[in-house]
Amino acid sequence: MQHFKAAFAMSVRPILAPFTVSITDLRRNPNAVIDEADKAPVAVLNHNRATAYVISARVYEELMDRLEDAELADTVRKRRGGKTVKVTLDDL
Repeated sequence: MQHFKAAFAMSVRPILAPFTVSITDLRRNPNAVIDEADKAPVAVLNHNRATAYVISARVYEELMDRLEDAELADTVRKRRGGKTVKVTLDDL
């Protein structure tokens, strides 16, 4: 019985989207799915399991901007307190 519980626990994953759509319905009308979801992600289900997430181009671009900002902030944190070089505007 312990083996069953472990296998079952591993196979259940939360759906990380407020909307879901079957892969068949997504194939039928992908634009309607994206339009209806607006800025929210849509979980694409295959046999009642999330196999992919769909987001609009606008949301994807916003995510990429945030990721770039987070990476730059991480670089700044890593370099803080390191070696500095004095430069004037004329040197640039």
